Amino acid sequence: MGAKDVKPTRSELIELKKKIKLSQSGHKLLKMKRDGLILEFFDILNKAKDVRAELDKAYEVANKKIGIANAVDGIITVKSTAFALQNIPQIELESRNIMGVVVPKIESSSVRKSIEERGYGILGTSSYTDEAADAYEKLVEKIIVAAEIETTMKKLLDDIEKTKRRVNALEFKVIPELQESMNFISLRLEEMERENTFRLKKIKG
Repeated sequence: MGAKDVKPTRSELIELKKKIKLSQSGHKLLKMKRDGLILEFFDILNKAKDVRAELDKAYEVANKKIGIANAVDGIITVKSTAFALQNIPQIELESRNIMGVVVPKIESSSVRKSIEERGYGILGTSSYTDEAADAYEKLVEKIIVAAEIETTMKKLLDDIEKTKRRVNALEFKVIPELQESMNFISLRLEEMERENTFRLKKIKG
């Protein structure tokens, strides 16, 4: 709605002033939220860099260990050892709130196990298979942490973009249009006031 589409009345002027005040207040709060989310994002980004490097390293170590275990104990033995596992890791997905953005919190249990808990007998396998199992347990733990952090980053980025669009809409469209309408009404009311004063003087004259 353009400035000239509004009714040039005092009640409309009061209403516009209220809308401008409310929009400016909303704009200020959204800017604070946007800036807060950006700070949170960069804080998590630093953690993500470390986790990604640790994940890559854990993957490299696990691949190396499984290669050695396959060579020493044989692929069939290693595979049958893996199938012996009964107690699989339990993953619980919860959530937490970062400045209005709901992000995942992943809790896991039973990832790291003792040799007894892995369900295979130590006879027929060497320490290389145990080392491979240990390396893959560490890798799974890193994957869980990375999944939580990277999903959180994506959700924060999405909300930062959404908040930026709302801030820009208020700053460059909504508030200027309301102010333009308010200025139009103020000028129109002044003109009407002058016209009435001129008319009264003419009648008196």
